[in-house]
Amino acid sequence: MTRPDVPGEWIERLSAMLAAFPEVREHDAWIGMAWKVRSATIAHVFGGEDQLFRITFRAEADEVMAFQHMGPPYFKASWGSNVVGLLLDEDTDWDEVGELLTESYCIQAPPALAEQVARPATT
Repeated sequence: MTRPDVPGEWIERLSAMLAAFPEVREHDAWIGMAWKVRSATIAHVFGGEDQLFRITFRAEADEVMAFQHMGPPYFKASWGSNVVGLLLDEDTDWDEVGELLTESYCIQAPPALAEQVARPATT
């Protein structure tokens, strides 16, 4: 089964969010699009064989467990101990995606770069 292309407007939206961070590079991934800071992947968006769209990103250990237990639209990726994801659709909360990507950047970036980024306030 073929994988769908991620809608262009979603790629543009994600690119705009991630371009705000120092030294972020966008590149074609094995499927979909990915963003890195230096050699570390911040996010990867792609269409699955099930025709659903996903974005994967990094999270702190306690958040990985929370995402795993929350269930859809969140999931724990089968690769990497701190890789989690979110199913994307027409109801996606893009402000939340921005917060998740900010956190992922801060986890993956060298400390000097991460310090330049304002992390979302936690409640």
